[in-house]
Amino acid sequence: MRPSFIPESTSTYTKKKIKATQAWNKNGRCPQNTVPIRRIKKEDILRSKSIGNFGKKMMTPGILLYGSSSVHQDDPSKGHEYAVMNAMNGLYFGTQFSVNIWKPQVEIRNEFSLAQTWLSSGAGTTLNTIEAGLQVYPGKYGDNNIRLFVYWTADGYQNTGCYNTDCSGFVQRSSLVTVGAAYTTVSEYNGNQYELSMLIWKDGGNWWLQIGEELVGYWPGELFNSIGGGATRVLWGGEIVNLETGGQHTGTDMGSGHFAGEGFGRASYFRSLMTVDGFNTLREAQGLFPTITNDNCYNTMVGDAGTTWGVNFFYGGPGRNARCP
Repeated sequence: MRPSFIPESTSTYTKKKIKATQAWNKNGRCPQNTVPIRRIKKEDILRSKSIGNFGKKMMTPGILLYGSSSVHQDDPSKGHEYAVMNAMNGLYFGTQFSVNIWKPQVEIRNEFSLAQTWLSSGAGTTLNTIEAGLQVYPGKYGDNNIRLFVYWTADGYQNTGCYNTDCSGFVQRSSLVTVGAAYTTVSEYNGNQYELSMLIWKDGGNWWLQIGEELVGYWPGELFNSIGGGATRVLWGGEIVNLETGGQHTGTDMGSGHFAGEGFGRASYFRSLMTVDGFNTLREAQGLFPTITNDNCYNTMVGDAGTTWGVNFFYGGPGRNARCP
């Protein structure tokens, strides 16, 4: 199955193509007409609180955005923290962006650190989300590698949805890039910067994911309800879990582990932010505004306008520090 079209851009900015290969590619490729699927092991299931919760996010009280994870169900007061940019409310049929790849240090096994986009519509139990990005999540994967991930829900994370291909949902199509797989080439502080270009768009009823030039797969339209007519919100940015071990704020990194103000080569970034309109055209994201849980721990900074980076911003932070005890 292939999409009937891929959105085209009206931007005059040049596109920088950077290839980042997944670690499993070193062992070869899949045979023709097959696709790679990350194997679910017994240990993966045992790391979840229960079989019923395997691969799922759970809503907990007081979260700021979407999808408080099941990582700490025994104490739902432990919070998620965000440093994200929001597009103004509208009607969206996809998004495109580039994000640089870091390997954030996660302090506690059941915490995580991610960089992702959210496309959403509805609220409460009618909340629909389509999510994709990069995450380090030892409580799920059993290691500290940075991995490509996807997620979805059609009922506000109540009973539907899962990570990657952990349940019937996202359909893997690519034989080269697979959800749940790790990247070993990551950006370095004051060194080489590596990034992924991501495109999500609605084609008919389905929502497709493309990484670089590779069609990875799609979320079937029948999974959803309210987002079928388009998303009303688009966000990009970072999220971490703070378990407050020992009564202190976590030292888990967001992005590079450095504040946004350090800029290129030091802080994490999203660039070339675009949205897909009702005419299936990519247009620069408009009306961006930040949502930051605690800017002493993690923050954002809008990047310079009028450059080949288009609409862009830096984000991240170290977590626990003198101003974030």
